[in-house]
Amino acid sequence: MAYDYEYFKKEVYAMSKIDLSSYKEKQMKRRIDTLIGKYEVNGYDKFVELLKKDKSVYETFVTYLTINVSEFFRNIDQWNLMDKDMVPELMSKFGKNLKIWSAACSTGDEPYTIVMMLSKHVPLNQINVLATDLDAVAIAKAKIGSYDAKEVKAVPADLKAKYLKEEDGKWKVSNDIKSRVTFKQADLLRDPYPSNYHLIVCRNVLIYFTEEAKDDIFRKYYNALAPGGILFIGSTEQIINYKDIGFIRKNSFYYEKPAN
Repeated sequence: MAYDYEYFKKEVYAMSKIDLSSYKEKQMKRRIDTLIGKYEVNGYDKFVELLKKDKSVYETFVTYLTINVSEFFRNIDQWNLMDKDMVPELMSKFGKNLKIWSAACSTGDEPYTIVMMLSKHVPLNQINVLATDLDAVAIAKAKIGSYDAKEVKAVPADLKAKYLKEEDGKWKVSNDIKSRVTFKQADLLRDPYPSNYHLIVCRNVLIYFTEEAKDDIFRKYYNALAPGGILFIGSTEQIINYKDIGFIRKNSFYYEKPAN
């Protein structure tokens, strides 16, 4: 039997319910082949055997698969626009208790960035952010809230002094910030989406998906937004068919669901 990539995709789905068919094959196959080489196993079948018997290898594989690259206030100009224009606009529509979802939140940099930024507009006890990710290991790290200096380098000085503390070479997020985020494990490809959200943030994640998968996810985001809500995407992404979905493009990174 030839243990090809199709076989591997089926085995991975059976183990994890991660559908590799929704990821760009050339990019994903190259990443997986690189990882297999590091474990010095010969072929997809042997790697599947290793994944099934070694939990640490399996967890490493899922983390590697979900491509966790993140940092606080990534692309600061886009966050400045959020701070100065988008948040005031959303609050004028929905009030100060915004429903916010950080989708594919990785290790927590993004939802904690959202809370820090919103703290400039409202008291912390009025902020609640739902943060989801496929990777349970990333979520576990997010809940701890400990980061390297390079991950927090873009945090504005006043927010850094207020909400981050350096200990043993790591920067720890304050409990005041952590308490405003609810982390949950979820798969954008197969799990149900929440509803009636005012702001959805999903940045630099969907570039790894096929065009069909991206279209499906963007349509689900549209349905998950309240009328007048906004989707914030990454600098490496665009919604080519945003008009077909129903979005109004506010600029390169912000898309609005029209109000009724």
